[in-house]
Formats: sequence, C-alpha cells, structure tokens
Amino acid sequence: MGIIKIWLYLKGYVIIKIEGLTLERFLNLAATKDIYLWDIKRIDYTILKMKTTIEGFKSLKEIVKKVGCQVEIIDKIGLPFILYKFRNRKMLGIGIVIFLILVMFLSSIVWDIEIIGNSIIDTQDIIKFLENENIKLGMIKYKIDKDYIEELILNQFEIFSFVNIETKGTKLILEVKEQTLPPEQLDMSIPCNIVANKKGVIIKAIARNGKTLVRKGDIVEKGQILITGIIDREDEYTLVHSEGEVLAYTRYSIKVEEPIIKTIKEETGEVIKFQEIKIGKKAFQLFKEEIPFKYYNENIKEIDFFKNKIKLPFKIFTHEYKEVELKEIKQNIDFLKKSTYIQGVLELNEKIPEDAKIQSKDVKYYINEGILSTYIVIETIEDIGEKHMININ
Repeated sequence: MGIIKIWLYLKGYVIIKIEGLTLERFLNLAATKDIYLWDIKRIDYTILKMKTTIEGFKSLKEIVKKVGCQVEIIDKIGLPFILYKFRNRKMLGIGIVIFLILVMFLSSIVWDIEIIGNSIIDTQDIIKFLENENIKLGMIKYKIDKDYIEELILNQFEIFSFVNIETKGTKLILEVKEQTLPPEQLDMSIPCNIVANKKGVIIKAIARNGKTLVRKGDIVEKGQILITGIIDREDEYTLVHSEGEVLAYTRYSIKVEEPIIKTIKEETGEVIKFQEIKIGKKAFQLFKEEIPFKYYNENIKEIDFFKNKIKLPFKIFTHEYKEVELKEIKQNIDFLKKSTYIQGVLELNEKIPEDAKIQSKDVKYYINEGILSTYIVIETIEDIGEKHMININ
C-alpha cells in the first residue's frame, strides 16, 4: 500500500467534500463508473469527505450534477500541483539536477556498518577499534582497502580465525569467525573450596578431596562453604583442590498476576498511513496527516524496492495507524488459573538446572481486588556446589 500511495502522490490527487441528501446514490454511481475513491469519511448526515485522483475528480462532475450534490476541493496533493506552481521557474530544473548529483554522492558513502558472526567479542568493541583506525560512517566506500582492514582486525582480535569484508550499496559488512574455546575449568593444582550456589537443605555431602563442613539437614545460604580446601593437620594448614558432591533440597517460586476484568484493543477497520524518508539518523515525513484516532496501534514497515539486492543511501518507511476501541471483558476464572499456572511453570523451568530432579509442585490461587494471583512452588534435589579458588593472600 505504501508504493500505491507514492504512485498516487506522483500522479496527483485531491481531497474533496461532497454535500447533499443523496450521498448513497452518489457513491453507487461512482462505483458503477469505476471511479477510484478512498479514505471515505462521513462528517455528518449530509457531508462526505474523501480522496480521488485528478481524472476521478473530472469524472465526478457529471455524477454530482445528476444526483444534485455539491462538490468542493479541500486540498490538492501531489507532484503535478507542485510542478504547476513552479512551471515558470528555471531553478526547479537546476534543483532536480542538484538532487540527482546529491543522491549519487550519498550512494558512495558508507552509512551503515554490520558485524556478522561475533558472539564473544562485543560488536561495539569492534566498531570502536575501526573508528580509531578512521574506518567509520561517512567514509567514501571506494577508498576502503579491504585487505588492509582484514589484516588489522586479525592482528587486534586473536580469537578471530577468519575475516571477510564486502560492501553492499551503502553498507560495509564485516563477517568474522571466532575460534572455538574449551570450557573454562579450574586447574586441579589450584586450591579451592566448594561453596553453595544457592540456598538449600542438605541431603548429603560427600568429599572426595577436602573436608566437609555441612551435614544432612543443615540449611545453607548462597556463598556458604560446603567442602573446604583448607586442611588443618597438627597446627599446619594444607591447601588442596576440593572435590565432591553436595546434594540439597532447593525451592523455586514465582507469583503470576492477571486481572479478571481485562481491557482489550479491538480494531475498527479505520486506517491511516504516511511515509517517512530516513537518511542516516535524520527522518523526514512525507505528506503526513494528523492522526484522527484517540486509540490506535502503530505498525512501521520498511519499503524495500530492490529486495535487499541494492542498498540505497536512504530508507523509506510506511507508518500505519489502525484505530482501536478499548473494551473490557471478564475472563473465565478456570481458564485464567490454567493459563497463569502454565506461564509460571514455564518461567520456573528456565531457572531450574537440567540435572535437577523435581520432587514436588505446589500451586495456590488468591483473588484480591479483581486480580487473580497464582503462587507456584517447585522443590528439587540438585548438586548446589561450585568451585571457588582460595585466595592465598
């Protein structure tokens, strides 16, 4: 629809007001003669406001006379009317030439830098390094030495095993591949304690190396030492690398709230659109109309004429506003209990380790001031120990 609106703008159209007592007959005759009318709005019982093309307006004159209505042009929009205003101005032609030269110049500049393939090294760190090497937005893309930049990046970031640079339109694309690193492990020669990574009730603690400090039934807090690597032997301290397993009951809980009376948005079918041109961080709105809706949903969509095959120095967006009405609905309590329970369990499952064994699930529901509160508690058995290096200093 955005392309159609641009086409209509290039052809030119008018906003008109039709006044009379035979408006329905007027619309029927216009439809019979295939006259394109859009954005039809009823102002009151005897007045309609709408848009039509220049050709459509000429064809409407006969219909208006036949049904006894009056027509009035409210506004003229589009390129033909602009050209008519400037028909005797030579500067217009000069302006068009300057505009084309400007577009060609802007097409030769890098307006965007995209980094692909990095997960360990932050994108902003790479961009900051490139900026320090004068490789940044605004540079002429034909002056880019790809081999030089690839070598710079490989020397700066040793984790990269591969770098490739290419330009698409006004975008500089930098593709990298990172070396696969082994998981970080604590060297067996480094003294360490095993500490609790969360609160729990101890079931059993087995030390294969080091000394156990907790027993069955103890309640431990996060950060508490479970197996120590500091061994006291005849007034002498020996530091060892602790090894062992500490199983504990752990608890995960969540509260999910949902209003029983819920406000929903329902579309009325009324829609208004306008286009926006964006050059870099600057945005320019084209023939924008005031949004006549009190409540609406906004949808922004980029118009890609070349399906990503050609990158232009600017972007065109369509802003679509759909009118909505706010309605209150009463939700079914039983359905609400099930949906909040499922939502809560799914969120808790993301926090529970894969190797944890679920022992029980408990759920309670409360209703207060029109809000359903769902409390869920899941109890598990899991190994809560993690190694922490002993600071010798």
